Amino acid sequence: MCTTHCNFMALISCFQVLLLALICFLFLYYLRNNNGSPKSSPAVGLLELLRNIHRFHDWCTETLERCNGTFVLEGPRFAKLNWLMTCDPTNIHYVMSSNFTNFPKGPEFKQMFDALGDGIFNSDMDLWRNQRKAAQGFMKCKLFHQFLLRTTRDKMEKGLIPVLEHVAKQGLVVNLEDVFQRFTFDSTCILVTGYDPGCLSVEFPRVLFSEAVDDGQQAVFYRHVRPQSFVKLQKWLNVGQEGKHNKAIEVIDGIIAKYVCQKRKDVSKLNQEPESEDGVDLLTSYITEEKSTSLKCDDKFLRDTFFNMILAGRDTTSAALTWFIWLVSRHPVVENRIIQELESRIPVEETKRRRLFTTEEVKNLVYLHAALCESLRLYPPVPFNHKEPLEPDTLPSGHRVHPKMKILFNLYSMGRMESIWGKDCCEFKPERWIDERGGIKHEPSYKFVSFGAGPRICLGKEVAFVQMKAVASAMIYNYRIHILDETSVVPAMSIILHTKDGLMTRVSTRWD
Repeated sequence: MCTTHCNFMALISCFQVLLLALICFLFLYYLRNNNGSPKSSPAVGLLELLRNIHRFHDWCTETLERCNGTFVLEGPRFAKLNWLMTCDPTNIHYVMSSNFTNFPKGPEFKQMFDALGDGIFNSDMDLWRNQRKAAQGFMKCKLFHQFLLRTTRDKMEKGLIPVLEHVAKQGLVVNLEDVFQRFTFDSTCILVTGYDPGCLSVEFPRVLFSEAVDDGQQAVFYRHVRPQSFVKLQKWLNVGQEGKHNKAIEVIDGIIAKYVCQKRKDVSKLNQEPESEDGVDLLTSYITEEKSTSLKCDDKFLRDTFFNMILAGRDTTSAALTWFIWLVSRHPVVENRIIQELESRIPVEETKRRRLFTTEEVKNLVYLHAALCESLRLYPPVPFNHKEPLEPDTLPSGHRVHPKMKILFNLYSMGRMESIWGKDCCEFKPERWIDERGGIKHEPSYKFVSFGAGPRICLGKEVAFVQMKAVASAMIYNYRIHILDETSVVPAMSIILHTKDGLMTRVSTRWD
């Protein structure tokens, strides 16, 4: 045992020396190619990126502003780190829509997001088209819509409200981001599998799946900003971020396998019983409608589909709700206008008392919808998108791209560009989404890219807005949210725009 430990420590020491040598090489490379002044050129050095990795989102915004919305990041050839980052709407429209066929996700995307397998987010060409067609059909089904409304209502009444009442009554400090993740994980798991994990309760049980997902996402983020050789070395040694990623996938695969196995058993029983009128979950639809979808719905496909949909439902919506509640808590005028708009839809005798709002009551609320869009503009749950060209091409900005180059759309920076949103771009102003007639102003998808654009635009947009409006209306109308000043609320370094340290709050009831 002692010898093994010494050998391992020696290996780690060699690794540290190699890493130090790599950093020195990068520094020399950086000085030689940038003349000590990265701001003099639209090409940005790798060392500048590494030096600002702790404030990645803000650094990208500053650099994009300085480089007129597009810059190229060049690393040493052996690092295979060659980016073009842009927040130029004309580039985004060109890649996502007008020349869509030349810009698939690409093999490197699939390698980087290997945990997603062959799911809809990772796939291209015919596999992607078949999956999208099937998912779109299932999600537009009347039975699924009924299931969505019932699931959201039940999870509000039996999960979210009891938790908020408990922490308010006990005067507890609660991490609202954790609460939202539990809500969206339970809700999405029910919609996808039909089973409720029961993570949202006053006991706040440990959620191994969510912990594993968070570890995996952080590892994938660092894959974007580290040389591939370094990532491969970590993976081979099973240490660092790659070691965490491997452990995370083991946990995730084990949990998903149990859900898929149970679902197959239940569906085989379902074939002998009448179909439920309460709605149907997505895995049941995939299994029972396999022949009509042209998809091979084996266990691996169901695993990949489950994981892709859980990530889409849990992470994006919970992150969106976290930033929305934080922004509203800092803008009392916006909060009061939302409350007034909610009260305008209910009888006078029902105001100033606790209540939940139905989907129909909040469906057409203009100011609430505008406030949610404004929050998504400033804090998009997926802060950047990734494409690779099949063939060499020239973007509308004049930049040449080629198959060995990654194209990153920076949605976080896009919301902070004066050239796109005006001089007040960094302000939280829901009014920018309301037109002269009092309705929601339409903004092109390539300008407001939170739900994607072009043929790959998000299929779950309606699901997200149903859940966000249900939670936002209940929380703002019934509770006062007090954000603790002790914890700064800043973005985490991850592929999802979580907060770094959570949204620590105290909750009190509004209508005592």
